Amino acid sequence: MDYLFPEGIEVMKPAPFTYIAPGSLQEALEAMRHYGEDARLLAGGQSLLAGMNFRELKPRVLIDLNRLPDLAYVRHEPDDDVRIGAMTRQRVLEQDPIVRRELPLMHEAIPYIAHVAIRTRGTIGGSLAYADPAADQPTITLALGARVKAVSLSGVRWIALDDLFVDSFRTALNRDEILVEIAIPPIGPGIGWGFEEIARRHGDRVMMGVSTLVTLDEAGVCRAARLAYQNAAPTPRLARGAARLLVGRKPSPALCAEAAEMAAQGELDPPTDVHGTAEYRRHLARELTLRTLKLAFERARSTGGGSP
Repeated sequence: MDYLFPEGIEVMKPAPFTYIAPGSLQEALEAMRHYGEDARLLAGGQSLLAGMNFRELKPRVLIDLNRLPDLAYVRHEPDDDVRIGAMTRQRVLEQDPIVRRELPLMHEAIPYIAHVAIRTRGTIGGSLAYADPAADQPTITLALGARVKAVSLSGVRWIALDDLFVDSFRTALNRDEILVEIAIPPIGPGIGWGFEEIARRHGDRVMMGVSTLVTLDEAGVCRAARLAYQNAAPTPRLARGAARLLVGRKPSPALCAEAAEMAAQGELDPPTDVHGTAEYRRHLARELTLRTLKLAFERARSTGGGSP
């Protein structure tokens, strides 16, 4: 039903759908196989339900995962990745001591995700599976070199974040698969990180964001780098060429400026919309890359990568 407010603002409500609340992962997987393309998974719902209200999304079946508490956790064992259940709320991650200690890039960036009320309901798995190119969490986890565990009735497979996002709001997940876990390498000695984003107001849709991770050896030479961008392409985007430019060299202002220019002008495909032109977003990308690289290299030095 459509509603017309006195001011003339038309408000849409979701198209009719069947609601299913499975009590186990097995039941959820069986429902996914049965309904296929007609079904969508409900995790936090902070993006999905808005799309349904505007009828941009019209699933015939909604499968609610909120009765599956076993999919909400943060764990870390020595010499292993940090393991995060897909139904873990963003607010939980923001306050979790393991995330603060082992994944400081994520800890630093999560407060920029929307507002507290949104983070209290939104989940990390839902954010990754929704694959909004302007969302924070897909870009953060992409920079961190994460991988995700996808489960179906046919078995289990792991997908690197580098391969997960295939187009705007589209992932490599099959229609009968459920994303159940995210595995992220911890940030150890000699690794530095930086995060910057620009939005008109805190909590608004991001105009441009950059998550950066670099590794320095004891001689101060860059041994690895990942530069991940949000709202810079149809998917969260890694600037691989700019990262390769940094590897094998000692960081300097000139080198960082060269990498920032390469990323902004040669590797990104930002949109033009009412909030800004593509060229303006390239300018933002260049400046934010410079800021995050400077901070990341400083942090890498302070944790054992070369001389301060």
